[in-house]
Amino acid sequence: MRTVLDFSPLHRSSIGFERVFDLLEAAQAQQPDNWPPFDTMKLSDDHYRITMAVAGFKPDEIDISQQENLLVIKGERQQETEGEYLHRGIACRPFVRRFELAEHVKVEDAQLADGLLNISLKREVPEAMKPRRIEINTDNAVLKKVRQIEQQVAA
Repeated sequence: MRTVLDFSPLHRSSIGFERVFDLLEAAQAQQPDNWPPFDTMKLSDDHYRITMAVAGFKPDEIDISQQENLLVIKGERQQETEGEYLHRGIACRPFVRRFELAEHVKVEDAQLADGLLNISLKREVPEAMKPRRIEINTDNAVLKKVRQIEQQVAA
């Protein structure tokens, strides 16, 4: 049984959160697909890693692209028909995985080793958006500046 949440009351009382509501609604409507299996890890405050099991895929059979806040990983194996399969237990079907990324998260690199695709992500917040320390002026400092300006005007 699936629970469907209604976000319309939040739409009426919130401004500027449309993207968050769209993400929640998209996640709610998404059908769970377990292929290929993957892990997501937070390595530090600004570093993340996605590890995806892609056994049997070669690097040229996997396409990774990032457009704005969406990371798309596609895989499609070229069929190698050498003989007749008596049992086919290794999945080699094509796949597409999409990951919604937060603002300022960029792909640093991707590596394929031992059947695992590792994608390193880093959040790069611009200097203008980082918190900054603001000095608190004391009354003495303000009075000194005012006196200095008055002296310059009088001269």
